[in-house]
Amino acid sequence: MSLSLIAFLVLVAAFAVGSFTKINAGLLATVAAFGVGTLLAGMSVKDVIGQFPAGLFFILVGATLLFAIVRINGTIDLLAYWAERLAGDRKILVPILMFLLTAALASAGAFTPAAIAIVAPVGLALGMRFGISTLAMGLVIVQGANAGAFSPVNPFGVLGNKMLDGAGASDGSFRLYAYCFIFNAILAVIAYVLVQAIMKRRAAKAGVDTDIKNDGGADAPEAGGVSGSGGAGTAVLTAPASVATGTRTRPEKVAATPMRILTLVGIASLLVLTTVLGLDVGVASLVIAAVLIVLDSSVQKPAVESMPWSAIILVTGIVTYVGMLEKMGALKELQEGIAGLGNSSLAALIASYVVAIVSAFASTTGTLGVISPVIEPIAMDPLLTPVGVVTAIAISSSVVDVSPMSTSGALLMASAQPKDERMFFRALLLWAIAMIGVVPLLVWFLFVQLGIG
Repeated sequence: MSLSLIAFLVLVAAFAVGSFTKINAGLLATVAAFGVGTLLAGMSVKDVIGQFPAGLFFILVGATLLFAIVRINGTIDLLAYWAERLAGDRKILVPILMFLLTAALASAGAFTPAAIAIVAPVGLALGMRFGISTLAMGLVIVQGANAGAFSPVNPFGVLGNKMLDGAGASDGSFRLYAYCFIFNAILAVIAYVLVQAIMKRRAAKAGVDTDIKNDGGADAPEAGGVSGSGGAGTAVLTAPASVATGTRTRPEKVAATPMRILTLVGIASLLVLTTVLGLDVGVASLVIAAVLIVLDSSVQKPAVESMPWSAIILVTGIVTYVGMLEKMGALKELQEGIAGLGNSSLAALIASYVVAIVSAFASTTGTLGVISPVIEPIAMDPLLTPVGVVTAIAISSSVVDVSPMSTSGALLMASAQPKDERMFFRALLLWAIAMIGVVPLLVWFLFVQLGIG
């Protein structure tokens, strides 16, 4: 067994342990990087430490700290209040506004799980108030996060742009973001319409069944309504009858305090500093977060404590191990093996399915970090478009984040009511399986075969 194969199997083992236990795969990968690097590859400890992604670490820390402050100081509540006021009684605007809000947060640099964690509790509650399936709202919110995830200032986008830079297509950053946004927006519409239609049919069937059982008595619920004895899964996904019949209460007012307005100015400043002035995303996020903490020091402790340190360790640990693989030459062997297929288009299709399957059980950011050095030579094939190849990989790896085994899917389950967890688990798992089966082939055909990009 070759040294490179052993090194890859160790990484797979770290992913497996992290997926099926509570042990952090990034922590295992970091320790394994020192073990494999020093004992098998003959690297020094200093060489292994040198593979730690300091730039990515600052991006993760800065972005998650900033958006923890956004949540804690009530700015997200203000945005949700404005969204509900804007929607009024126009039910269709609710999912649209929640999609745009999540996409805006991710586009501004919020780590995708952070954006979902911020919006999901609000969005699912609004869905219940408006009689919208909470599952449909959850899927729309995840797609919103994915839509903004490949912004140049988002950690996902940073890794996507790294692949573009390696393929000599650094000018394709905006196109990557735009294609991912449009694809996820379309997918959000499909998810919403499909789930709402299924739930409406189930609610109507449950109403008919209860009418028959009660022989048309006064206790029978109206068709499409929900009673306390409604069918399994129906009450979970539709609003209470009082909401459906138009007795929805007015939203409780959230004040636009000076601190919340300054926070919104800070988010806007982040976009300007990073996209216009070219300042590092991590540095800009930390500067803005520090300013907000100076203005209101009470947010510092809860913000730091609520940061997703486990996710940060996961991502940086995996990327450190991948850096070690690259240093020891293992990735070069893998690239040569893919090149041996003799067909870059086929290699892109296989890579799309690989990242979709792995991301459903592990960190999307970690998966992108692993696959990045492999994708770059594929994207450089003159018969393909670099932006098209990277877009196919980006969408394939992120569209399965709704899996209940991934962070985003787990956050949706955490935002649901405890009695709904089993239903959410089954529904999200089925959706993730459908995404794995369909999306990689679809995006490969659109962006690689047809050459969109």
